[in-house]
Amino acid sequence: MTETKTTPVTPAPTTRGLLPLPTAAARALLLVGGIATAASAFLAWTWTSDFPGDLTINGYPGGLQWLTFVAGILTVLFTLASSGIRGLGWLLPARNNAPLVLTAIGGFATTWFTIIAISVELGGLANLEPGGWVAAIAAVLPLLGALALPQESTGDTRETLKASIAKAEHIPAPQAVSPWIERLIITVVTAVGLGVFTYGIDTEYGELFIGYLIVVAFAIWALHTGGLLDRFSRLVAHNRSFTLAMGFVAAIAFPFTQTDDHYANIGVNILIFGTVALGLNIVVGLAGLLDLGYVAFLGVGAYTAALVSGSEFSRFSGVQFPFWASALAGAAASLIFGVLIGAPTLRLRGDYLAIVTLGFGEIFRIAVNNMDGDSGPDITNGPNGIPSIPDLNFFGFNFGKAHDLGGFTLGRFANYYLLMVLIMAIVVLVYTRAADSRIGRSWIAIREDETAATAMGINGFRVKLIAFALGAALAGLAGTVSAHVTYSVVPTPYQFAGSTPPNSAFLLAAVVLGGMGTVAGPLLGAALLYLLPEKLVFLQDKSLLAFGIALILLMRFRPEGIIANRRQQLEFHETGQLDVPEQRTDDTDDTAVSVTKAGA
Repeated sequence: MTETKTTPVTPAPTTRGLLPLPTAAARALLLVGGIATAASAFLAWTWTSDFPGDLTINGYPGGLQWLTFVAGILTVLFTLASSGIRGLGWLLPARNNAPLVLTAIGGFATTWFTIIAISVELGGLANLEPGGWVAAIAAVLPLLGALALPQESTGDTRETLKASIAKAEHIPAPQAVSPWIERLIITVVTAVGLGVFTYGIDTEYGELFIGYLIVVAFAIWALHTGGLLDRFSRLVAHNRSFTLAMGFVAAIAFPFTQTDDHYANIGVNILIFGTVALGLNIVVGLAGLLDLGYVAFLGVGAYTAALVSGSEFSRFSGVQFPFWASALAGAAASLIFGVLIGAPTLRLRGDYLAIVTLGFGEIFRIAVNNMDGDSGPDITNGPNGIPSIPDLNFFGFNFGKAHDLGGFTLGRFANYYLLMVLIMAIVVLVYTRAADSRIGRSWIAIREDETAATAMGINGFRVKLIAFALGAALAGLAGTVSAHVTYSVVPTPYQFAGSTPPNSAFLLAAVVLGGMGTVAGPLLGAALLYLLPEKLVFLQDKSLLAFGIALILLMRFRPEGIIANRRQQLEFHETGQLDVPEQRTDDTDDTAVSVTKAGA
């Protein structure tokens, strides 16, 4: 028998921290600093309640102090987990120091942002109470400790690669648990996610929302680098249907957590925006077609529903379809427009197709603006649009009135929100079934290489036309609800770019930022892009500048999107930033070994 040669396992190379402190001292500084940061939230940071959130109370956090408290607790938990405290090992499967650095930075950023905001809005550092100074100093301690920790090298040498593989192979795998335990974990995570999302929507002022974004972003980043999100992804893969069901249960539960119908209004607009983005994801994410005029299909659906809604300002004021009929009419009209636009243009590729679709979007807006009876036929009432669209009445249920259900009062927007949850479920079902079907695999083949796909027998034109038509129909379906929610339909929103969504630029950004080719990505992207202009009102005309900076940063550090499709992730990081398998020959053994490039 041939003796098998084994290569000794070497530890992964590490680099010294930026500060010359022993590791034990650095961890102690992290632990003490995290506790001090959390405790400082119970002190008064300013003397006046003019700063929003009332940070003048000793013994109880308020406003942004709660975010500092959460960041400090996360720093303490990750520090204890990295120190081997029993019962917390599950929090840090990768056994690395990156989550400690990220949580420390998150706590420092949100605390110092609050201190600076107090000084700017109230007119100087003199408005800080001693508790504010204590918080500022306490937030620096974990950061110093984190910078002193040794960090693993991410070099691309052969020894580093072998050491990384050896370490990855020796990380203990999660123990098998009962399917009921897995579902319990998914349920708990869903409840926590609902609470975090609800807190973000309920933020009452821009400073609190910025602090919320800082803490959530660094916390999720820390969970990802620590390996916890990867383990949860395995649980989701084992229980995909249950996870999807829990997601919709959480969506249905959202309006029952609200006491103000204004936040339900934000929720229903996010769902409308997300539904349209998911339809665009078929065109852009699966088929790889750059559509810059997609918002026009939303407008086709909205105008179709408005014309048959029974509005006295409609050209067909005597016609009032039931909702199911108007929804089908809006989706069918958008589908027809998608075929009419796609049939003569989808033989184009790349930039040429993008220019044509951009032109279609502008033609639609100009056309409905001119159909006022003077510049064109009297159909859309021109720039005045079609106002006074009546609320839906579905099987005797009036969506315009408040209803009491189990001790909860559901207002007008909450009613429409629940309707959009149902429509979202239909859209997600259509998207997932289409993506997993034979036509979905054809879309992906076209996206990767249309010439090769055509050579293998795929009818590229027919496949792209189906994607274009299906995406248009889903946008039109969302447009039928949008017309009733807003009471009126006007040409203004249906343009390529603007300061607020929905418009084609924001829809495309939602797909790209959230993650092309995924279900949750466009929904998350739509939620963020709708909330940012809504919450950051104090930026006024600088909101687009802030959005542009955030877009540049995300494209630099995570071009595959927040929720990445695995194939897209490998394409964007093929030069060694992710674990991309590559075959190399080991000259010392004369054997082919599979090496993995060091992860970022």
